[in-house]
Amino acid sequence: MNLKQLEYFVQVAELGSFSKAALVLDIAQPALSRQVRSLETELHQQLFLRNGRGVALTDAGKRLFDHSVAVLQLMAHARADLGASRDEPVGRVIIGLPPSIGRQLTLPLIDRFKKELPAARLAVVEGLSTHIVEWVTTGRIDVGLVYNPEAQAGLEITPLLQEPLGLVSRAAKGQRRRAALPPLPMKELSRYPLIVPERVHAMRRLLETQAALAGIKLDIAWEVSSVPSIIELVCAGYGHAVLTASGVAASPRSGELAVRRLVEPAPVSVLCLAISAHRRPTPLTQHTMRLLTALVRKLPA
Repeated sequence: MNLKQLEYFVQVAELGSFSKAALVLDIAQPALSRQVRSLETELHQQLFLRNGRGVALTDAGKRLFDHSVAVLQLMAHARADLGASRDEPVGRVIIGLPPSIGRQLTLPLIDRFKKELPAARLAVVEGLSTHIVEWVTTGRIDVGLVYNPEAQAGLEITPLLQEPLGLVSRAAKGQRRRAALPPLPMKELSRYPLIVPERVHAMRRLLETQAALAGIKLDIAWEVSSVPSIIELVCAGYGHAVLTASGVAASPRSGELAVRRLVEPAPVSVLCLAISAHRRPTPLTQHTMRLLTALVRKLPA
């Protein structure tokens, strides 16, 4: 087994096709197939299932994929670390962002990155906080922003921003430019039909935990994974949502919404910077973390 074989294997797995991978890698498809077959022979495992649309990973292939991504990422870190000068980090860094934060941070982040790190490359991926935590711990990404992460031995967490939760409703006519609405005690939340994400979403877990501690039974009217879709449903009058200020501000329909801060107790969502506790961050990763921190602290709280 060698790094080139792992690189070929990962490319085929990500594209789901030997022909597409051969084009991206700029090698002949038979040569690519031979490399993967050699890997399967050495491991005594079938890594791909062939179908009419391309290929899919077997269970063994899925396990090798996670290991391969981590190995290739470590090698990229080593090259970046050794190739970096003290004044100008080089290499490639991959950042994971929750969708609501991604819409606000991606453009200013790329602007700052281009100006401050012209010799480096940046990749941005979006996902739920639970997925970003998994990607950080497995080495698929270098740094992530996550909401309310649970403590893990393999994760190093730095809190960046505390955001209070509020009840988000469709604004009444003439209400859009009014002063802030009075806060809403948590005990009254049970009177509102809620549109919430599924349980893997960090915001849903936080809301249900706070409601349980306060002895409140929530009225879950609809479960919708996408925050933009939740806001669309709120604007259409299908119910109410519980979101942060940044979640509302990210929507182009924020002007149609009325927000009442939740109190007694006042639940707070914490946005954290997450990196692996088992890998030393490269100079490029450290610089990118500082950029992210500065941009996050400018977000509305």
